[in-house]
Amino acid sequence: MRLPLFWMTDYVDPGLQPAKLAERLDLTGTEVDRVFTHGVTALDNFVVGRVLTREQHPDADRLSVCHVSTGEGDVAQIVCGAPNVAAGQVVGVALPGAVMPDGARLKRSKLRGVESQGMILAEDELAIGLDHNGIMVLDDDLQEGTPLADVLPIATDVLELAITSNRPDCLSIYGAAREVHAATGAPLNPPPWLEDPGIAGELAGVNIEVQAPDLCPRFTARLFEDVKIAQSPPWLKARLMASGQRPINNVVDITNYVMLLTGQPLHAFDWDLVAGGHLVVRWAQDGEKMTTLDGVERTLTSDMGLICDDDGPTSIAGVMGGQRSEVQPTTTRVLMEAANWDGPNLQRTSQRLNLRTEASSRFEKSLAQEIAMWGQAVSTQLMLELTGARLVPGTVDVGGDGPPPKTIRLRDEKVTGLLGTEVPLGDQAELLERLDFGVTDTGDALEVIVPPVRRNDVTREVDLIEEVARLWGLDKLPSTLPAHGASGRLTVEQRLRRRAGDALVGAGFSEAIGWSFEAPEMARKLRFDAPAITLRNPLSEDLSVMRTTLLGSLLTSVRHNVARGREDVRLFEEGSVYFDRPHGRELTAAEARSTPLPDERMHLAALMTGRLRPASWGESDPPAADFFAAKSALTTLLGALRVEWSVVRGSDPFLHPGRAARVIVGGEDVGWLGEVHPGVASEWDLGRVAGFELDLGPVLPHANFVPAYEDLTSFPGIRQDLAFWVPADRTSAELVEVVKGAGGKLLRGVHVFDVYAREGQTSLAVRLEFRAGDRTLTDEEIAPQRNKIVEAVRSKLEGELRG
Repeated sequence: MRLPLFWMTDYVDPGLQPAKLAERLDLTGTEVDRVFTHGVTALDNFVVGRVLTREQHPDADRLSVCHVSTGEGDVAQIVCGAPNVAAGQVVGVALPGAVMPDGARLKRSKLRGVESQGMILAEDELAIGLDHNGIMVLDDDLQEGTPLADVLPIATDVLELAITSNRPDCLSIYGAAREVHAATGAPLNPPPWLEDPGIAGELAGVNIEVQAPDLCPRFTARLFEDVKIAQSPPWLKARLMASGQRPINNVVDITNYVMLLTGQPLHAFDWDLVAGGHLVVRWAQDGEKMTTLDGVERTLTSDMGLICDDDGPTSIAGVMGGQRSEVQPTTTRVLMEAANWDGPNLQRTSQRLNLRTEASSRFEKSLAQEIAMWGQAVSTQLMLELTGARLVPGTVDVGGDGPPPKTIRLRDEKVTGLLGTEVPLGDQAELLERLDFGVTDTGDALEVIVPPVRRNDVTREVDLIEEVARLWGLDKLPSTLPAHGASGRLTVEQRLRRRAGDALVGAGFSEAIGWSFEAPEMARKLRFDAPAITLRNPLSEDLSVMRTTLLGSLLTSVRHNVARGREDVRLFEEGSVYFDRPHGRELTAAEARSTPLPDERMHLAALMTGRLRPASWGESDPPAADFFAAKSALTTLLGALRVEWSVVRGSDPFLHPGRAARVIVGGEDVGWLGEVHPGVASEWDLGRVAGFELDLGPVLPHANFVPAYEDLTSFPGIRQDLAFWVPADRTSAELVEVVKGAGGKLLRGVHVFDVYAREGQTSLAVRLEFRAGDRTLTDEEIAPQRNKIVEAVRSKLEGELRG
């Protein structure tokens, strides 16, 4: 929106240069796109002159030779082509050296052989109007030689504001003036709509019917008679031109002027062309047609609003009027309409008709119902002043004001908590009052009444805090370094994930990337019971649900490679899986009341099949990929992340019974390890497949980039081997955990090196390493620890030392 500063200063004068004012507005959240000068760029050589004589040009019928007094006894000879120039007129004159609005510099010249020492100006030559039919005739009491800029707004600074959709109140001169008042503290004059010459009550002879109140919450109208259509005065044209509007005639210019000043679009009907003296607001019918003011016939749909008379549509509601009832040079009766329309509907209508106007661009931002009567008040003043009209008593007002103002409590401690600095309560009140909020101080808080024009924007306490912050000065708020990592580099999580991938690549795996979508029958093939999220618009039926595991994607990739002759395959994938609720826990009360977003988890999975290494002359039959090979790869991975982990017996239905385990990190189950069940592998025509899958979410917090170090020692350690009979259902991991727990500080390592099974029992042999950093240990020193280990295995695992 353009904000001409000479118009704005009617209501507020901040006393700042345009660039400084733009900077201040930017700091308070009202963005200024650019600052420019409308009209001439240099004021020199533009003066008031008086035509002393006018004579016919000797060689041109349509030219006149005038002698013009330009002050201090100077007289300029000017050749003029205007038909209305006459002796005695006071006019605007551009002298040689004047720079015109288009950048051209005026020079002395000869026109048909007669020297011309300047130009008598028409309004379009100064960009304060469009009329070029004749020169401007100024007031007779003006003194020759007076700078023309003192008489006419031939050069005005303009701020072009980028108003966001939540601030339609700033799409008006007075609204922007209030924002300048709030930003600078400069005094604000009362709004121009406080004086309303209109009369309330029934308006005789005018019948308005609103059949679609959801489309039109408020419809107001006033009737003027004895209207005289003419050109608008220069001051009004200049304001419209500086605002980017084209002057047309006094009535149409009044509607545009009031819209720019108050933010309320108006529409003027030639009441004598409204059939039946009756207007109805209704929804259009599919295929209904009407011709708008731009001469285009438009086809409407049933979700578009219309204003109709007894002969049919006469205006597209809130967008553009129709040709049938437009104001013409012969118009004598005008119905001035100021209505309020549903914003989202206006936006859809404008888009579908490819017709966006200044009115629709305001209405689509959901204007307050109250400003309709603001527009009526100002337009009534101007209609009486500029058209010589007589106001018919009465005002149509269907719908009335909007809902009662909202009151919001603004707590002082909340302001301090969110802004990180104290803003005195009195200052908070003053800043909000500048924006026309009603404020009552209750001691530790403010009771704030939201004005109608901010009803849709300010709905919560935090919205008020935002208003306080931007006016107090965002530059005054303390600077705090961000808690998250700096941009432009990998986060800690990204670096750890990259290290995990590098570790698997180093272990001989290749990375695969699969779809996040899969077929609904994938869960059956994998024997998974986690419900999958169904897509509303799937790419195909085979990609219609979100995956809950990476296993299916990896099995598909392994089959693809095996089917093409690759017998020994090692693949891993890192990607997201999705659950329809927070996975692995119950919903909170808040989540149960709402519809939570899908739970997205980052997983890392790996699969291997075939031989662990190629056959050679020394090893003609290398071992096949199995549980222990997968565990070795997992050990490499978690070792690279420096994560302490363990495994417990698993029973997942997609894993081979007896060759399945769950991975434990930090006491939490984070995934599976084992061989894929032969029945599951056969669904992909595969043989023996082993692998693992981890949920990286709970794993990465336990990872560490920095390795743990201990002092080097020159003292030798003592290694001892112990073998235990334990029940067959006990695992080596359980044995290692018990041994570590009982071994004390001198026990530095435990390693299972032999397994032997017999009916009902398993023999597990472990190698223990004892070491001290300051001395050589003796067998007598470690004997008590060894005895504690044997006792712990006996009591906790029902095991016994093997003889």
